[in-house]
Amino acid sequence: MKIKAVIIDDEVIAREVLRNYLTKYCPQVEILGEAENIKDAVPLIAEKLPQLVFLDVEMPFGNAFDVLEATKDYTYETIFITAFSQYSLQALNKSASYYILKPIDIQELILAVNKVAESLEKKEELNRNKILLENLKVKPDKQQLILPTLQGFDVVKTEEIVRLQADGNFTLVYLTDGTKKMVCRFLKHFDDLLEAPFVRVHRSHIINTGFVKSYHKSGTVTLLDDAEIEVSGTFKEAFLKTFS
Repeated sequence: MKIKAVIIDDEVIAREVLRNYLTKYCPQVEILGEAENIKDAVPLIAEKLPQLVFLDVEMPFGNAFDVLEATKDYTYETIFITAFSQYSLQALNKSASYYILKPIDIQELILAVNKVAESLEKKEELNRNKILLENLKVKPDKQQLILPTLQGFDVVKTEEIVRLQADGNFTLVYLTDGTKKMVCRFLKHFDDLLEAPFVRVHRSHIINTGFVKSYHKSGTVTLLDDAEIEVSGTFKEAFLKTFS
Protein backbone atom coordinates (compact mmCIF):
# COMPACT_ATOMS: atom_id res chain seq x y z
CA MET A 1 0.00 0.00 0.00
CA LYS A 2 1.43 3.34 -1.10
CA ILE A 3 0.96 6.32 1.22
CA LYS A 4 0.64 9.62 -0.62
CA ALA A 5 2.51 12.30 1.33
CA VAL A 6 3.81 15.85 1.31
CA ILE A 7 6.61 17.47 3.32
CA ILE A 8 6.27 20.92 4.91
CA ASP A 9 9.41 22.37 6.49
CA ASP A 10 11.10 25.75 6.13
CA GLU A 11 14.63 24.27 6.10
CA VAL A 12 15.91 22.99 2.77
CA ILE A 13 18.40 20.61 4.37
CA ALA A 14 15.72 19.23 6.73
CA ARG A 15 13.43 18.48 3.77
CA GLU A 16 16.27 16.83 1.88
CA VAL A 17 17.27 14.63 4.85
CA LEU A 18 13.68 13.56 5.43
CA ARG A 19 13.12 12.87 1.74
CA ASN A 20 16.26 10.71 1.57
CA TYR A 21 15.33 8.80 4.73
CA LEU A 22 11.84 8.12 3.41
CA THR A 23 13.14 6.94 0.04
CA LYS A 24 15.60 4.55 1.66
CA TYR A 25 13.76 3.32 4.76
CA CYS A 26 10.06 3.92 4.06
CA PRO A 27 9.52 2.99 0.40
CA GLN A 28 5.76 2.75 0.98
CA VAL A 29 5.68 6.56 1.20
CA GLU A 30 5.20 8.40 -2.11
CA ILE A 31 6.20 12.07 -1.83
CA LEU A 32 3.87 14.20 -3.97
CA GLY A 33 5.35 17.60 -3.15
CA GLU A 34 7.04 19.91 -0.68
CA ALA A 35 6.45 23.36 0.80
CA GLU A 36 8.67 25.66 2.84
CA ASN A 37 6.05 27.88 4.46
CA ILE A 38 2.39 28.09 5.43
CA LYS A 39 1.47 30.17 2.38
CA ASP A 40 2.60 27.36 0.06
CA ALA A 41 1.55 24.50 2.33
CA VAL A 42 -2.20 25.16 2.26
CA PRO A 43 -2.64 25.11 -1.56
CA LEU A 44 -0.26 22.12 -1.77
CA ILE A 45 -2.50 20.09 0.54
CA ALA A 46 -5.62 21.25 -1.31
CA GLU A 47 -4.12 20.24 -4.66
CA LYS A 48 -2.44 16.95 -3.77
CA LEU A 49 -4.95 15.70 -1.16
CA PRO A 50 -2.29 13.69 0.67
CA GLN A 51 -3.00 10.86 3.08
CA LEU A 52 -0.03 11.93 5.18
CA VAL A 53 1.63 15.29 5.90
CA PHE A 54 5.09 15.58 7.43
CA LEU A 55 4.78 18.89 9.22
CA ASP A 56 7.44 20.96 10.97
CA VAL A 57 5.92 22.43 14.14
CA GLU A 58 7.84 25.71 14.20
CA MET A 59 8.14 27.78 11.02
CA PRO A 60 8.50 31.49 10.24
CA PHE A 61 5.26 33.49 10.09
CA GLY A 62 3.21 30.79 11.84
CA ASN A 63 3.39 27.18 12.91
CA ALA A 64 2.01 23.72 12.21
CA PHE A 65 -1.23 24.47 14.02
CA ASP A 66 -1.94 27.32 11.60
CA VAL A 67 -1.60 24.84 8.74
CA LEU A 68 -4.03 22.46 10.44
CA GLU A 69 -6.54 25.28 10.98
CA ALA A 70 -6.34 26.38 7.35
CA THR A 71 -6.78 22.81 6.05
CA LYS A 72 -9.27 21.48 8.62
CA ASP A 73 -11.76 20.61 5.86
CA TYR A 74 -9.30 18.00 4.55
CA THR A 75 -8.68 14.65 6.21
CA TYR A 76 -5.12 13.40 6.49
CA GLU A 77 -2.75 11.86 8.99
CA THR A 78 0.08 14.04 10.29
CA ILE A 79 3.58 13.24 11.48
CA PHE A 80 4.89 16.32 13.26
CA ILE A 81 8.60 17.09 13.14
CA THR A 82 9.52 19.09 16.22
CA ALA A 83 12.36 20.34 18.34
CA PHE A 84 11.72 19.62 22.02
CA SER A 85 8.99 21.83 23.43
CA GLN A 86 7.07 20.74 26.52
CA TYR A 87 4.01 22.68 25.38
CA SER A 88 4.00 21.11 21.91
CA LEU A 89 4.61 17.60 23.21
CA GLN A 90 1.77 17.87 25.73
CA ALA A 91 -0.62 19.01 23.00
CA LEU A 92 0.50 16.28 20.60
CA ASN A 93 0.40 13.52 23.20
CA LYS A 94 -3.10 14.45 24.38
CA SER A 95 -4.39 14.02 20.84
CA ALA A 96 -2.31 10.83 20.31
CA SER A 97 -0.59 12.50 17.37
CA TYR A 98 2.47 11.03 15.73
CA TYR A 99 5.64 13.07 16.07
CA ILE A 100 9.40 12.82 15.68
CA LEU A 101 11.91 14.90 17.59
CA LYS A 102 14.70 16.70 15.77
CA PRO A 103 17.25 15.57 14.77
CA ILE A 104 15.29 12.79 13.08
CA ASP A 105 16.01 9.28 14.32
CA ILE A 106 15.55 6.71 11.55
CA GLN A 107 13.94 4.13 13.82
CA GLU A 108 11.46 6.69 15.14
CA LEU A 109 10.62 7.69 11.58
CA ILE A 110 10.00 4.08 10.54
CA LEU A 111 7.86 3.50 13.63
CA ALA A 112 5.75 6.63 13.02
CA VAL A 113 5.20 5.76 9.34
CA ASN A 114 4.22 2.20 10.27
CA LYS A 115 1.68 3.54 12.79
CA VAL A 116 0.18 5.80 10.12
CA ALA A 117 0.02 2.88 7.69
CA GLU A 118 -1.77 0.82 10.32
CA SER A 119 -4.29 3.61 10.95
CA LEU A 120 -4.96 3.99 7.23
CA GLU A 121 -5.39 0.24 6.73
CA LYS A 122 -7.82 0.04 9.66
CA LYS A 123 -9.61 3.14 8.36
CA GLU A 124 -9.63 4.51 11.89
CA GLU A 125 -12.21 7.26 12.21
CA LEU A 126 -10.07 9.27 14.60
CA ASN A 127 -9.40 12.85 13.57
CA ARG A 128 -6.32 13.60 15.66
CA ASN A 129 -5.83 16.94 13.94
CA LYS A 130 -9.32 18.12 14.90
CA ILE A 131 -8.89 17.10 18.54
CA LEU A 132 -5.48 18.78 18.64
CA LEU A 133 -6.93 22.05 17.31
CA GLU A 134 -9.81 21.96 19.77
CA ASN A 135 -7.44 21.32 22.68
CA LEU A 136 -5.35 24.35 21.75
CA LYS A 137 -8.42 26.59 22.06
CA VAL A 138 -9.53 25.61 25.56
CA LYS A 139 -8.08 25.48 29.07
CA PRO A 140 -6.25 22.28 30.13
CA ASP A 141 -9.13 21.09 32.32
CA LYS A 142 -11.52 21.30 29.34
CA GLN A 143 -9.31 19.45 26.87
CA GLN A 144 -9.86 16.01 25.37
CA LEU A 145 -7.53 13.08 25.94
CA ILE A 146 -7.18 10.05 23.68
CA LEU A 147 -6.71 6.85 25.68
CA PRO A 148 -5.24 3.90 23.75
CA THR A 149 -6.86 0.71 25.05
CA LEU A 150 -6.48 -2.98 24.25
CA GLN A 151 -9.60 -2.74 22.06
CA GLY A 152 -8.71 0.51 20.26
CA PHE A 153 -9.04 3.95 21.81
CA ASP A 154 -11.37 6.10 23.88
CA VAL A 155 -11.71 9.89 23.81
CA VAL A 156 -12.50 11.48 27.19
CA LYS A 157 -12.56 15.00 28.55
CA THR A 158 -9.92 15.61 31.21
CA GLU A 159 -12.61 17.05 33.49
CA GLU A 160 -14.24 13.59 33.52
CA ILE A 161 -11.14 11.92 34.98
CA VAL A 162 -11.28 11.42 38.76
CA ARG A 163 -8.01 9.58 39.24
CA LEU A 164 -5.39 7.40 37.58
CA GLN A 165 -3.72 4.32 39.05
CA ALA A 166 -0.65 2.41 37.88
CA ASP A 167 -1.30 -1.24 37.05
CA GLY A 168 1.94 -2.82 35.85
CA ASN A 169 2.54 -1.73 32.25
CA PHE A 170 -0.93 -0.19 32.13
CA THR A 171 -2.82 2.66 33.79
CA LEU A 172 -6.35 2.45 35.14
CA VAL A 173 -8.29 5.65 34.47
CA TYR A 174 -11.33 6.18 36.72
CA LEU A 175 -14.10 8.41 35.32
CA THR A 176 -16.95 10.42 36.82
CA ASP A 177 -19.58 8.00 35.49
CA GLY A 178 -18.10 5.23 37.65
CA THR A 179 -16.39 3.37 34.81
CA LYS A 180 -12.68 2.74 34.43
CA LYS A 181 -10.47 2.32 31.39
CA MET A 182 -7.35 0.17 31.13
CA VAL A 183 -4.92 2.24 29.09
CA CYS A 184 -1.79 1.01 27.32
CA ARG A 185 0.50 3.62 28.89
CA PHE A 186 2.63 3.87 32.01
CA LEU A 187 1.45 6.26 34.73
CA LYS A 188 4.50 8.44 34.05
CA HIS A 189 3.07 9.21 30.61
CA PHE A 190 0.13 10.93 32.28
CA ASP A 191 2.30 12.51 34.97
CA ASP A 192 4.21 14.29 32.20
CA LEU A 193 1.04 15.09 30.28
CA LEU A 194 -1.58 16.27 32.74
CA GLU A 195 -1.51 19.73 34.31
CA ALA A 196 -3.46 21.21 37.23
CA PRO A 197 -5.89 20.23 38.66
CA PHE A 198 -4.12 16.87 38.42
CA VAL A 199 -1.39 16.09 40.94
CA ARG A 200 0.61 12.97 41.70
CA VAL A 201 0.19 11.86 45.31
CA HIS A 202 1.90 8.46 45.21
CA ARG A 203 4.12 6.52 42.85
CA SER A 204 0.97 4.63 41.84
CA HIS A 205 -1.63 7.40 41.91
CA ILE A 206 -2.53 10.69 40.22
CA ILE A 207 -5.69 12.44 41.36
CA ASN A 208 -7.87 15.26 40.09
CA THR A 209 -7.88 17.71 43.01
CA GLY A 210 -11.27 18.96 41.86
CA PHE A 211 -12.73 15.71 43.24
CA VAL A 212 -11.07 15.80 46.67
CA LYS A 213 -13.60 15.44 49.50
CA SER A 214 -11.24 15.42 52.48
CA TYR A 215 -7.65 14.97 53.59
CA HIS A 216 -6.55 13.28 56.81
CA LYS A 217 -3.25 14.27 58.39
CA SER A 218 -2.38 10.58 58.70
CA GLY A 219 -1.67 10.81 54.99
CA THR A 220 -4.79 9.77 53.11
CA VAL A 221 -7.06 11.70 50.78
CA THR A 222 -10.70 10.79 50.16
CA LEU A 223 -12.26 11.56 46.80
CA LEU A 224 -15.91 12.22 45.94
CA ASP A 225 -16.25 8.61 44.72
CA ASP A 226 -15.19 7.56 48.27
CA ALA A 227 -11.86 6.18 47.07
CA GLU A 228 -9.17 6.55 49.74
CA ILE A 229 -5.71 7.22 48.34
CA GLU A 230 -2.45 7.29 50.25
CA VAL A 231 -0.45 10.50 49.95
CA SER A 232 3.20 9.48 50.20
CA GLY A 233 5.79 11.70 51.86
CA THR A 234 7.52 12.33 48.52
CA PHE A 235 4.46 14.04 47.07
CA LYS A 236 2.80 15.40 50.22
CA GLU A 237 4.21 18.93 49.99
CA ALA A 238 3.17 19.37 46.35
CA PHE A 239 -0.31 18.02 47.13
CA LEU A 240 -0.89 20.34 50.11
CA LYS A 241 0.45 23.30 48.13
CA THR A 242 -2.45 22.99 45.68
CA PHE A 243 -4.83 23.80 48.53
CA SER A 244 -2.82 26.59 50.15
